[in-house]
Amino acid sequence: MTETEILLAAYDDQMRGAPPTPPVGVVHEHDGPLLRIVGQFRGLVSGPRDLGVRGAELDRLIARQRDYFAARGEALEWKTRGHDIPADLVDRLGTAGFVPEDRETVLIGRTEEMAALQPVLPQGVALRRVTADADMRRIAAMESAVWGEDWSWLADDLTGRVAAGPDEIAIFVAEADGEVVSAAWLAFRGETEFASLWGGSTLADWRGKGIYRALVSIRARLAADRGVRYLHVDASDDSAPILRRLGFRAVTTTTPYVWTPPRP
Repeated sequence: MTETEILLAAYDDQMRGAPPTPPVGVVHEHDGPLLRIVGQFRGLVSGPRDLGVRGAELDRLIARQRDYFAARGEALEWKTRGHDIPADLVDRLGTAGFVPEDRETVLIGRTEEMAALQPVLPQGVALRRVTADADMRRIAAMESAVWGEDWSWLADDLTGRVAAGPDEIAIFVAEADGEVVSAAWLAFRGETEFASLWGGSTLADWRGKGIYRALVSIRARLAADRGVRYLHVDASDDSAPILRRLGFRAVTTTTPYVWTPPRP
């Protein structure tokens, strides 16, 4: 097997199940081959590479998820990967009213290689690990500014994850003159060989200065200290080239297909 095939096989084997310790109010359920996550800012379903159902049976499985969240009045994300089967899954999701959001690249790196990186922060910028609710609100405000939409939900989400499993998540901010200019977090994946890198959004004036790379490095060192073998990222088109240069390998793609309940 090639290195990419080895990494993809490890991803499929270990990263398709339920994350560890959900925050209070978040529930992990199963419907046939699917993992269903209920109680976060929008519902999420995900499955193995091969769902094991086809045709009309697959249509019924899709409709069941849609109807479940419709009864709750909540949006639903179906997480697809580019190598999933059956190949017509995304077409059937579209027929059921799901709409694709931006495709991301699934990248995996070996933790020891990433931990050895020595990026240099720009003058006046410092990294700090945070756990306080106030810092989560500052992160959410920064994300809202980056994306031009309301990300206030993120503060509650991060606070809930810290409260539920303080050893399972590590959140870092990059600050300049007391302002959060970037933030990222590391989520450990229980008994697997993986940890996931999330976040990394940076205010426009601070991009291209090495902050993202520094946040990767500090999280990789923490993961290495915990004996984690692999780091996983679902990367945007902006982040993927940086991660490739650092040594991450692209193994597949992931696209959220989202169903939103009609407005009353």
